[in-house]
Amino acid sequence: VQLQASGGGLVQAGGSLRLSCAASGRTFSGYRMGWFRQAPGKEREFVAAIEWTGGTTYYTESVKGRFTISRDTAKNTVSLQMNSLKPEDTAVYYCAARTRPYYSADPRGYAYWGQGTLVTVSS
Repeated sequence: VQLQASGGGLVQAGGSLRLSCAASGRTFSGYRMGWFRQAPGKEREFVAAIEWTGGTTYYTESVKGRFTISRDTAKNTVSLQMNSLKPEDTAVYYCAARTRPYYSADPRGYAYWGQGTLVTVSS
């Protein structure tokens, strides 16, 4: 299983970015796909997750109403649309896949990880 994240960059506060995660190696039916982020000097934190089958979504409180996670089952991709970005959203963003049942915000519960993509939000 391989995950490839892309779409990061530099944006001004209030702007938008769309991150994508291309998955290969198998179908992800029954998996949960997540986005995490890690700012310098901080622990990796949960951002959002989606049930591959059914599309149920989960968000951390600080991004609700601003970020939207989605998946394209035909293309085997997961996206994170980020609007109204704030400087505190600056971090390296990672996509990940969880094979265990049920949703989890704990990064230790995700078996597969993509390389990170840097998002920088200037004030």
